[in-house]
Amino acid sequence: MLSKTVTFNRGGGLAFDMLSLRLNAFGLIALMLMAPLAGCFGEDDGEKVRASSLTVVQADSLEGGMWQTIQLKASQDLAVFLPYFVQDPGSLRAQNGTVLDLTEASSVEISILLPPRNPDIVFLVGEYSRTHWPIRAADESWMDWIEDGSEGSSVQVTDNEDEGGLWPWVVPGNSTGGEVAHLHLTTERPQRSDLTEENGVGASEGWVNGRDVYEWVDFITDETADPLDPADGAVGFLDRWIGNGNPGYEDAITYFEGVMVGYGLDVQVHRFQSGTLWAVNICAYKTGTVYPDEWLVFGAHFDIAPYATPPTAVIPGTEQQGYGTRTGAYDNAAGSSMVLSTAKVLADFDARRTMVFCLWSSEEEGLWGSSAFAGDLPAGVTVSNYLNLDMAGINYPGDFALSVYLGPDGTGDVIDQKGMYHLAEWIGADAFNLADQIENGREEWAAGGESPLWENNYKDTVAIYESPTARSDHDSFQQLGVATLGWNGVVDGYPCYHKTCDKLATMEEYMTTDNATGEANLVHSWDIVTWWAVYAFLHMDQSPVPNEL
Repeated sequence: MLSKTVTFNRGGGLAFDMLSLRLNAFGLIALMLMAPLAGCFGEDDGEKVRASSLTVVQADSLEGGMWQTIQLKASQDLAVFLPYFVQDPGSLRAQNGTVLDLTEASSVEISILLPPRNPDIVFLVGEYSRTHWPIRAADESWMDWIEDGSEGSSVQVTDNEDEGGLWPWVVPGNSTGGEVAHLHLTTERPQRSDLTEENGVGASEGWVNGRDVYEWVDFITDETADPLDPADGAVGFLDRWIGNGNPGYEDAITYFEGVMVGYGLDVQVHRFQSGTLWAVNICAYKTGTVYPDEWLVFGAHFDIAPYATPPTAVIPGTEQQGYGTRTGAYDNAAGSSMVLSTAKVLADFDARRTMVFCLWSSEEEGLWGSSAFAGDLPAGVTVSNYLNLDMAGINYPGDFALSVYLGPDGTGDVIDQKGMYHLAEWIGADAFNLADQIENGREEWAAGGESPLWENNYKDTVAIYESPTARSDHDSFQQLGVATLGWNGVVDGYPCYHKTCDKLATMEEYMTTDNATGEANLVHSWDIVTWWAVYAFLHMDQSPVPNEL
């Protein structure tokens, strides 16, 4: 992150009226509207259908955070609303939920992605051919919604818009959802057998996971001496300062270009130069099968803060006091590692829109890399949404806030990007079971704004807000009129921000809490953010989030 001074194919804050925000927030893109919920719901509450008439054959082996094939059987005519990502058997694309009609004694197989960090799942059950369904509010989980009987929203069944698609889509409803029964089941997330709680084993498996991110960060920042490496003399990829011909940066470019080629992506190294300004980005592409000229971009800057006075020679292990770092673990090996982890799983994904995964250069110099990319798009190409990964890790579940920032910001005292705000809440509250933490973050943001979230300790806080600042690469895309979403943690309050001590070991020390090791908390932190980015991608691929300014 910039300093302040630099203005599936499967296999200072301004307080604002939060009540008004919640009432005015329009629905989750392609899923919901804020509409009153009428009727009741319960385990066997409907007169025409019973939840117990729906059986999940694999109910004792449901996995969280993995694409899994399950079988549903019906003992009476019924409809079932699956409010999770499923893979349509015709188009083979992921879609945000579906409603299926089942006749008595019939069954259906479904490829489904159940939440990675919430073991409680809910299938809604109603009468056969039902078209309107109630859904939860964006800021609570399905179980909380059922238990407290609060108002939510509604959806309605519509035709599948994908070529070859067989299963209906659900879109925002314009009526009450009515009465509904529910079937409550639980999942278990797979875990690696070679790890313990101290290693963050609970976030060590899944389609994506925080342990993979941790191991990427560990590798990239490995300072073990390697005398056979003329670029930086280390096992990892240090000295990622942008500069013409910097051997450390060029070495990293070559290596990570090969990594993403190995994922099966089309990789391009973009070199830009304007006068003395110089940038080199590594971008990997997977062409969309429906809207190839609409690009959905993931990005993280790969460069690190250079020394204020570059040394004439860098000796591995040598500490230089003051501004600048050799490793840049937090800023921004963390974000780069999440882009790599995300690109790996989505490389085989049959997306509607072209996926672009970029490691930006020159962010620390003034967003040169992302700005050059955004200003040089091919003719006819637009960016549908941009997701930014910069400095996540030192945040919740440590004693710090996780910032989920969106924009662009218009008025400053209200949320202008209501759709993106709603989407972020919808994902976080249920898939990650963070409703209480989001409520804490809402209160902290309303009280103090963005800056304190970057500096102070907080207990169990996840703040979703529209950022009035533009200190990272999301600004390059907001300048194009693109709605963006990003994540980070402590910035100005991190004592090793842009310092030599910005290392993985320092992050672990900073993230140690009374109930968990720093390593475990880092793994879980990166797990949350990486999953949030992937979930947002799946939503945005089906229905991009528009800029509302």
